Amino acid sequence: MTVLAFLAGLLLYIGVAVLSRAWFVVKPNERAVLVSLGRAQRLGDQYVDDPNLNDDERRRYRYPLLRILGPGWHFKWPWQKPVVEDIATRSIDITWDPTKSQSTIEAVTKDNLTTGIDGQLRWRVAQSNFYAYSFGVDSPLEHVMGYFVSVLRERVANFTDPRGQSLVDGGELAGAEGGGPELAAELSEGVSINDLRKNLPLLNDYMEQQCRATGARYGIELDAALITQIDPPAEVDRALSAINSTRNQVAADISTARADAEQQITMSKRAVEIASNNAQAEVAPLKELADTLKGIKDKGGPPALAAYIRNMRIPLLGRAKRIVQVTTTTSAAPAAIDGGRHAQ
Repeated sequence: MTVLAFLAGLLLYIGVAVLSRAWFVVKPNERAVLVSLGRAQRLGDQYVDDPNLNDDERRRYRYPLLRILGPGWHFKWPWQKPVVEDIATRSIDITWDPTKSQSTIEAVTKDNLTTGIDGQLRWRVAQSNFYAYSFGVDSPLEHVMGYFVSVLRERVANFTDPRGQSLVDGGELAGAEGGGPELAAELSEGVSINDLRKNLPLLNDYMEQQCRATGARYGIELDAALITQIDPPAEVDRALSAINSTRNQVAADISTARADAEQQITMSKRAVEIASNNAQAEVAPLKELADTLKGIKDKGGPPALAAYIRNMRIPLLGRAKRIVQVTTTTSAAPAAIDGGRHAQ
């Protein structure tokens, strides 16, 4: 009986100890995977498939899909171990590097100017590739930061203002008088640091597009890339400020000249419209009179037209104070009649 009581107590203790440790909680901002004897639970023979990967990358980054446990209470056996990861979106400075301390990322622009770049990344664990983050890659965040910085430096070294390129390809500067393609290229290319500062949204969008495959590679999804600061050396910054001030003044003068030219063109168009309207107003009565005379001639013939003209002369002769008529039968001087009398 003593031995049986001891065994029963031992079994009860083991059962209580096992059951008390057989449950674990996954928080709302967490996801978990059960590992049985060192092997994570998988979803059959399914593997991660990302359209952002090319064929070579699909062969290199071949990770299995795992069975993800959501928030709540979950049961595990004593030989199982839960691996819990926080999936909340977090931010990190792009200057983060576990191997060294740095305040900015150095990058060389297209015109060989060394600049300091600063910004932030928002990232989270990719639930679609939990295996790469938890088991496949050692220090995945460090890998992602190295990949991001390398892509950023490559983009900065080859960046060209797309608006300036459109001018070179056939815009208004390309056909400017006395300038030609050489002038267009000189004005549009400018200084790379200025182009980068003016096109920060384009640079951020490019970085996000290039880093879409990080989830399939390292198990980390980039939510946003925010390049907030691009600073050249102090002496170069002062020179760039002067260049920018001059360009702004030139742009303002060009805008003023265009506004004045457009105003003059508008005024000229209105003057032409007014003159055209006045001419039409003067021609309209003559056209109406011509139509009237033509109608009289068509209906009554030449006698009716002669009678109409004679009748129209009578009021004019009545208002005339002096009438001079030159005769062709004699060489005598023209006769003058006052008071509206006709001269023969």
